[in-house]
Amino acid sequence: MIGISFRQIEVFAAIAATGSVRAAAERLFVTQPAASMALAELERQINAPLFDRMRGRLHLSSRGKELLPAAREIIERMHEILREASDAKATLSGELRVGASNTVGNYLVGELLGSFVGAHPKVSLTVSVNNTRNIVEGLLEHNIDVGCVEGPVNHPLLDVQTWRNDALVVCAAAHHPLTLTRRLGPKHFKDAKWILREPGSAMRALSQQALNSLPRGQIVLELGQVEAIKQAVIAGLGIACLPVAATADAVACGRLAILETPFLDLHRRLSLVLHKARYRGALIEAFVASLDMVSS
Repeated sequence: MIGISFRQIEVFAAIAATGSVRAAAERLFVTQPAASMALAELERQINAPLFDRMRGRLHLSSRGKELLPAAREIIERMHEILREASDAKATLSGELRVGASNTVGNYLVGELLGSFVGAHPKVSLTVSVNNTRNIVEGLLEHNIDVGCVEGPVNHPLLDVQTWRNDALVVCAAAHHPLTLTRRLGPKHFKDAKWILREPGSAMRALSQQALNSLPRGQIVLELGQVEAIKQAVIAGLGIACLPVAATADAVACGRLAILETPFLDLHRRLSLVLHKARYRGALIEAFVASLDMVSS
């Protein structure tokens, strides 16, 4: 008869989140030997290793990846039972790990998190900012719970919901020659110097799509952050497609100019992404509901 304990499940999930037995023990307020014993006993009972050791850290094995969603569901369901028992239904606690793509994490984080933080101050939120490809990988590896990304996501294990519509704009330094042309057309972008995001980002894909519909230009820089691209454009190193939210301050003070390009389709959607196997308990449901309020 299997005798898996709730503590063993907690230890397993904590190690998966922190990458080490010591950090997991500190998180759970138990001794390191106790955490090690709990993991060893769990692995013995399921007759399979749950982690592989790589460069001093513990990484989920294939069996561990299979079991982690169920383990987290058990933990969240237990927390919900305890809330019900204590009549503290309105008080949410726990940890939520959010992955946000560059634009969202750097320019829309208030709209992404503000409503939820205000309503649920006892929830511990961790936000990691990365490109869309890495966020998708994080969801698939169960390293993050919820993703908010800029680009299209197509994966059979992921559920994608539209949060809000967004757009890029073509920008240049205030003194750039293109700002002097009253009515721009595709021909004016011949031999233009472009600054792009790195491959793998949704912003890069949409920018590249725009470039493909214009006369041949030159990619002079590839940068991994929107703010770095904006500063390079302001310095006159080239032009770029930037999120509207990232341009407001520089446009207002006259350092950046938006080039009118109605012939380019730079519209996109910002999406909420969840793993289909991830249990959507009260914590995630509350987060999704908060985004619905923002986008309504």
